[in-house]
Amino acid sequence: MRKITLPTIIDIEASGFGAASYPIEIGIVRYDGAKWCKLLRPFASWVHWDKEAESLHGISQQMLQARGEEPLTVCMELNNFLGNTVVYSDGWVVDNPWLIKLFAAAQVEMSFTCRALDYILSEAQMEKWHEVKNNLNAEFDVKRHRASSDAMIIQQTYAKTLELART
Repeated sequence: MRKITLPTIIDIEASGFGAASYPIEIGIVRYDGAKWCKLLRPFASWVHWDKEAESLHGISQQMLQARGEEPLTVCMELNNFLGNTVVYSDGWVVDNPWLIKLFAAAQVEMSFTCRALDYILSEAQMEKWHEVKNNLNAEFDVKRHRASSDAMIIQQTYAKTLELART
């Protein structure tokens, strides 16, 4: 049986849900299992804050000020960690614009490409996706809705649904 090559998965937590929102945490699980996660200290011009989003991810503005890293540093680290690769997101419609917003504001060119996870999912995987993801969330007992945990669960769901689709 041939070994499954896992996709690199990115997940982003944000200050809110609308156009004024911005990324506050980025988590990645790379194809080789390496993990990367950082909180972002917002630019001074990034002021939108949604308490509903905060209640989901549990990241406060105070936490970002205390432990968040400078956006320029985060962009450079992301480029270094990902190189010239493709990362996949299950929330591409919002994640990709947040990445574009971050890199544009930091005035850094993004070395990697972000694509929708749907591009690499078969119909059989999509049919099983939600059930498998819910089971994995329960199995791993993920307590927090955070970027790194979410990226790991998404990557594991990809692997499990691929395995099930092949049987």
